[in-house]
Amino acid sequence: MKAYLAKDYQTMKVSLDDDGIALVRFNRPEALNAANIEMSVERLAIFSHLSTDEAVKVVIITGDEKAYCAGGDLAAFSQFNVSEAMTFSARGLAYQKALMDMPKPTIAAVAGYAFGGGFENVLLCDLRIAAVNAQFSLPEINVGIFPGGGGTQRLVQHISPALAKELIFLGTRLDAQKALDLGLVNKVVAVDDLLEEAFGWARQLAAKPSLAIKQAKAAINHAWGTTIEVGMENEATSWSALFGTVDQKEGMQAFLDKRKPKFLGN
Repeated sequence: MKAYLAKDYQTMKVSLDDDGIALVRFNRPEALNAANIEMSVERLAIFSHLSTDEAVKVVIITGDEKAYCAGGDLAAFSQFNVSEAMTFSARGLAYQKALMDMPKPTIAAVAGYAFGGGFENVLLCDLRIAAVNAQFSLPEINVGIFPGGGGTQRLVQHISPALAKELIFLGTRLDAQKALDLGLVNKVVAVDDLLEEAFGWARQLAAKPSLAIKQAKAAINHAWGTTIEVGMENEATSWSALFGTVDQKEGMQAFLDKRKPKFLGN
């Protein structure tokens, strides 16, 4: 077993099954899975390894039935000075980049509270499945700060600036159905069905051509930071490059042969 999978983490859990599906779990139930300094270090290490581990095809991120992640641990944050806050923030940026740019699909499986940094984490995931008891909020304004883990940037990629400002300025709470109505999650399911649904999607993704998904994800992510012209050029280049892959030849030949393709990831 790889060292990062065998490590005894204090605030996180990570496992990898035979299908290449990694399950990452926030694991501070006594604090509703709130992120402290130790969690910020451990999660960065885990996602950095998952990004480069060729055995990993899909990543599911979850918490427990009460909380996905209730945001930052205020017991720790309340003691920060400006320099300490910047250090924590810099580590958070590295973590966000590792998750956002991960060359495999990510699925957030959300039950209970997804507040503050927990909500921001959900926004970084490619696909999001919410349990009926999920609640989403960016309540940082109520303790004298504002979302500092990508919330002010990511939320406006999904909803209008006016609605994003309402959620951030007022700390408004959304239930699972409202999050679905706004397009912030893909699906709402029963609490008991949450991981089964997530693994169902993950198994489908794991059977797809990984290079095509990697390039599609990169092209979609690229669209948010460039002009439509540059984005379309990038899309065309990435799309064309896939015609030099084994999976493209297999996928199209299998379609013509009327059989199921066997993708190899190259």
